[in-house]
Amino acid sequence: MMRGARVSAHEPSSTSPLPARETLSFIQRRWTEDVLPALTRYIEIPAKSPSFDREWAAHGHLDRAAALIEEWSRRRPIEGLTVETVRLPGRTPVILMEVPGTSPETVLLYGHCDKQPEMTGWAEGLGPWIPVRRGDRLYGRGAQDDGYAAFCALTAIEAVQQARAPHARLVVLIEASEESGSPDLPAYMEAFAARIGEPDLVICLDSGCGNYEQLWGTTSLRGVINGVLTVEVLSEGVHSGAASGIVPSSFRIARQLLSRIEDERTGALVRDFHVEVPPARAAEARAVAGVLTGEAAERFPVVKGMSYAQDDPVSLLLANTWEPALGHHGRRRPPHARKMAATCFAPSRPSSSPSASRPRSTRPGRRGGSRSCWKPIRPMGRACATRAPIPRRAGTHRPPSRGWSKRCSPPPSVISASPPCSRDWAAPFPSWPCWASDSPGRSSSSRARAAPGRMPMAPTSSCTCRTRSG
Repeated sequence: MMRGARVSAHEPSSTSPLPARETLSFIQRRWTEDVLPALTRYIEIPAKSPSFDREWAAHGHLDRAAALIEEWSRRRPIEGLTVETVRLPGRTPVILMEVPGTSPETVLLYGHCDKQPEMTGWAEGLGPWIPVRRGDRLYGRGAQDDGYAAFCALTAIEAVQQARAPHARLVVLIEASEESGSPDLPAYMEAFAARIGEPDLVICLDSGCGNYEQLWGTTSLRGVINGVLTVEVLSEGVHSGAASGIVPSSFRIARQLLSRIEDERTGALVRDFHVEVPPARAAEARAVAGVLTGEAAERFPVVKGMSYAQDDPVSLLLANTWEPALGHHGRRRPPHARKMAATCFAPSRPSSSPSASRPRSTRPGRRGGSRSCWKPIRPMGRACATRAPIPRRAGTHRPPSRGWSKRCSPPPSVISASPPCSRDWAAPFPSWPCWASDSPGRSSSSRARAAPGRMPMAPTSSCTCRTRSG
């Protein structure tokens, strides 16, 4: 959501060369006549960041967004302005603009034109790629984060030149992979280092604001230390619950390791991560808290009964900008097990002779006896990846319409008495064979319980069994 310019005119400071009222009037006119129409067209482009659109190059939406910004920028009456969209092989585009200055300093103004995905929760009549004006607000994906950046930067530069005020050399950089973590930006910074120069000041037009009544600037942001914590307790997957109480819990180990950094009762981090808050920044936090008393209380939609970590608004601001905090950004699912065996069966002629050799992969349409396949497969009951016409038989863990399951669990009553695969079976790992039953959901761990002619069911991932001839 983007809100139109509505700024009260204040008298300029003694160091400002810009006439306040004339400058504000000029910016509001430019914003209404030139910027909002361009932002409206920009919203219509589904220029999702590469993390959300793997085929971004083929779709061309990022290129369309860059072209719109480039075309608009070239029409700005800014003295000495050069505009170019640069592209490195296999990377998202970057727009580079430069305005020569009247002083030797360099100021870099940064923004991005890639967007977050559609997401859900849009109000009636609104949508990610549907620009809608309601009063002084413009709704649609990407206008505020961060499509406005290029338009804002050039409008400000134009206003400075309109007032004939001196300014530094200005470089505007608009990237197209920020929402994916800016994986392409370092390559461009290195490739165009000589052209960009060494900035004396960087203005990042991609932050927040406290309200819409004042001009805000972010002066303090915490640094980030990223890490991936991996806890491994098994070398391959086993049946769910089989190792519980025997193998230490990976979650408990991870929790113990994180507790060395963070006190889980208070959220406080070890002293090494703390710094002294400069008195000037603490004073700013107190001033901001005085202005945003109501907004701070409604900033985050916490669930009913939940409260903020602290009650004092000043402490909350400092905790958000200066105090360290540990964040958990998701868990990856357990890694795939190493190569394991699975047995697949298809209705066909019995095999002519038994074989204890390693089973070969089954191909669709081949004929023969019971057929086996060795593949790297996911643990926890994924069906064997074969396209052979697998019969729908009782004793599986999936609905009959899904065919045979790869895994069969022993009944609790026979776990301790489960025999290993007999010599009539090829078993790379000792386990128990499973058999198909005429009763849904039933299986047996004893070969004697299987009536003649019934097919062995696919066994556990640790046992591969093949029928004898006939």
